[in-house]
Amino acid sequence: MSTVADKKPDRQKSDVMLHYLRPAKKFPNVWCPGCGIGVVMGAFIRAVDKLGWKKDEVAMVSGIGCSSRMPVYMDFNSLHTTHGRALPFATGVKFANPKMHVVVITGDGDALAIGGNHFIHASRRNIDITAILINNNIYGMTGGQGSPTTPSGAFSTTTPYGNAEKHFDACSLAAAAGATFVGRGSVYHTPQLENLISKALSHHGFSLVEAVSNCHTYFGRLNRQGDAVAMLQSFKENAVMAGKAKTMTEEELRGKFTIGVLHEAEKTEFCDEYQAVIDRVKAK
Repeated sequence: MSTVADKKPDRQKSDVMLHYLRPAKKFPNVWCPGCGIGVVMGAFIRAVDKLGWKKDEVAMVSGIGCSSRMPVYMDFNSLHTTHGRALPFATGVKFANPKMHVVVITGDGDALAIGGNHFIHASRRNIDITAILINNNIYGMTGGQGSPTTPSGAFSTTTPYGNAEKHFDACSLAAAAGATFVGRGSVYHTPQLENLISKALSHHGFSLVEAVSNCHTYFGRLNRQGDAVAMLQSFKENAVMAGKAKTMTEEELRGKFTIGVLHEAEKTEFCDEYQAVIDRVKAK
């Protein structure tokens, strides 16, 4: 029986990143210096490398936003689609080739505002797609507007006096809608984030990894949270492991966020169920 180690090419650690990046793509990238999106990209690359997947076995789909630029830099099959529509495109890719490892890179605005309906139904179907949702609590690319995850009372260019709305918890939404693997990490806790992404990629069903990230250019500046280093320090101080969170009171968890595996379940996958329908009809 072959193992992951058998399938992995013999590469030095220093060559891993270069192997998965597009050689003709000009760098530096479009992200602001210190942006956490690059940290998520590095964690994803290392997770794929550890799994031993070939580049042609992976399809990356993204919509519009800072995070959605990520597939442009990586040498996988890629689709850069319209705003909020990455999951429907990814569903089509998975249906066309169920053996393909399909990954959606999205942001909090892209996935939960215009793409919110698609997010719910991808979870409901439990289709074998991994969604990596980079949550920086704001629309970064288009001018710092408030997003569905902007905390109540927080400032943005569209909430200059404080946000009056309640924010979405993407992980709770996915679990309630039917996703069978849900995890949250942060760009400070990089080894854990890499491990969560690896587990999500290996899971058979709809999996979500929310990566809490910093947008110091807009969210940090408008809310006086400081530069990238200060925001990463805040992630370190306010993150609580899922196991510990279960022993804490609501008051103790105020202002904190939970990281780790938040939900895991077994349920039939959508492509498998659809194939069973096809087989049943053919047998008649």
